[in-house]
Amino acid sequence: KSLGLRKYELEGYEWKLAEQLRDVLEIFNEATLFFSHSTPNLAQVIPAMDEIDETLATLATSPELDKSIRVAVALSKQHLNKYYEKTDMSEVYRIAMILHPGHKLSYFKEANWEADWINNA
Repeated sequence: KSLGLRKYELEGYEWKLAEQLRDVLEIFNEATLFFSHSTPNLAQVIPAMDEIDETLATLATSPELDKSIRVAVALSKQHLNKYYEKTDMSEVYRIAMILHPGHKLSYFKEANWEADWINNA
């Protein structure tokens, strides 16, 4: 017995969009799993957000992605940046990074933070 669902079957172009969207969403899945399954570590928040931001910036201008996906990526980057700015409201993130033996001030320098920001940290 037919349920009439054939009309909802994805076509080639729609499959391509779905694959691109899946690949973009994998970035967030990996970050979610990292922070969910490992010991919470405040020193990793800013580096993780920086990595996601850099990846989104690259994807937002990638000619390999459909325009609708690029627009969605750009919007998600803006949303991420809104939350990134909130880390400035609390010194705890920067303190955790400075106290972390693997980061100290080197992360800020390697990430090209302005000298004033590093000194404030």
